[in-house]
Amino acid sequence: MSSDGEPWPAVSQREVSWRPTLPADLVPRSVRERHSGPYLAAVVSPIAARTPSLDAATATLADEASREIARFDAQLGGEIAPFATVLLRSESASSSQIEQLTAGAKAIAVAELGDGANKNAASVLGNVRAMRAALDLADDLNPSTILAMHAALLDEVEPTIAGRWRTDQVWIGGDTYGPHGAAFIPPVADEVPALIDDLVAFARREDVPVLTLAAVSHAQFETIHPFPDGNGRTGRALIHALLRRQELTRAVTVPVSAGLLSGIDDYFAALTAYRDGDPAPIVSALANGALAAVVNARELVAELHEVRARWDDVVSARRDAAAWRVADLLLRQPVLDAATIAREVGVTPGNALRALEPLLAAGVVTEFTGRARHRLWQAAEVLTAVDAFATRAGRRQAPRP
Repeated sequence: MSSDGEPWPAVSQREVSWRPTLPADLVPRSVRERHSGPYLAAVVSPIAARTPSLDAATATLADEASREIARFDAQLGGEIAPFATVLLRSESASSSQIEQLTAGAKAIAVAELGDGANKNAASVLGNVRAMRAALDLADDLNPSTILAMHAALLDEVEPTIAGRWRTDQVWIGGDTYGPHGAAFIPPVADEVPALIDDLVAFARREDVPVLTLAAVSHAQFETIHPFPDGNGRTGRALIHALLRRQELTRAVTVPVSAGLLSGIDDYFAALTAYRDGDPAPIVSALANGALAAVVNARELVAELHEVRARWDDVVSARRDAAAWRVADLLLRQPVLDAATIAREVGVTPGNALRALEPLLAAGVVTEFTGRARHRLWQAAEVLTAVDAFATRAGRRQAPRP
């Protein structure tokens, strides 16, 4: 429902001609027949001038979630490093996991050092870059900003489509041969630029509560589906751009995707409900996801505090020793090489191992490559805590009433 009493616009459909490109000698006749004739593509209405109207319970839930996000951000504002990095990386991993791209904390950390990466870890790193682009460009939200997020996401893994609006029809579900029978067929490609312009105009409004604005903008973005791939991850990065733009978050990234992951069926159902003309479920899904994410993130931060406190008890080094700077670095970068230690701690490459020695002696870090050169060291306790965060995020949680 819109605040003017008019229903929120549901997606309608229009018939589009289809020119099959299926080679008769490779594709069975039944498949060619199924993907012949016109298909029905979505017709998406503009929303820039519309204001969503929510029922009292949903509006109250969104307000509560907004307050919790702001409180969590303020609590960590005084100790941004290392938690801003940890939380941003955790959000990126959770958003990727929604797309069934999973990678453990160690694989992601190794990939960040450029020491080889499996495909999923590389995809998560792309998501980290997209998130950083979203936060860096939040104050200047426009279509080019969204293209920049997408470029950051896919430049390394799919450069031919990175940062470009799609020029062909895409569809969700069904099979790869054509759109017939798909669960949802977004609007035709020619309509994407104008729809994105309209979405940006809505997203820049300041008269809609922040969480509602972010949820509706995200759902509209996913409905437009402006890219051949990477829509979900870019769309969730857009949520964070809006939270930062509206200053609901200032210091850290609240890993809302981890919360969405814990209620994944509700999240996808909410996107479908949005397309049917009901924006309330996606606002509820984002609010519930944010509340779950804050609880999970607080647990992660508490575990990292406990880890760092234990290190104080077991490491023998002068209080001004470089080893303590390495210890702080390990909380946000739990896998290190000598070059990273030298750069981040401010020692020469030759002294990097010396700075690490008290931590090695205490068992805080271990070398795991077995190589004579280009060795890597890991802080297993930090990796365990981050993986535990991901495990909790993947558990199904009951939504709040």
